[in-house]
Amino acid sequence: MATYDDFMKLELKIAKVLEAEEVPEASKLLKLKIDIGGETRQIVAGIKKNYQPQDLVGREIVVIANLEPRIVMGVESQGMLLAASDETGPVLLRPDKDVPLGSRVK
Repeated sequence: MATYDDFMKLELKIAKVLEAEEVPEASKLLKLKIDIGGETRQIVAGIKKNYQPQDLVGREIVVIANLEPRIVMGVESQGMLLAASDETGPVLLRPDKDVPLGSRVK
């Protein structure tokens, strides 16, 4: 079990996808350039089977913004997007109304 203090260490924020492209030679990965309220980052996500890159551009998503960077298939990922999962695969989480980019999810 995670403690409340453990959960509070995570910075969940609203971001907007600025660019999206496939990661070469990766069957599941997309590389996303995102805006987290004036800060641009790159994240790698295993959503390629369920989302086309061009359909993600302009979309708001929820990300974990304070993970240590990690190299995935030779590409640096500076965060992680959040998704639920159903029988078809990942389903991206997003706000149900407009909020400023970088807004903290509580």
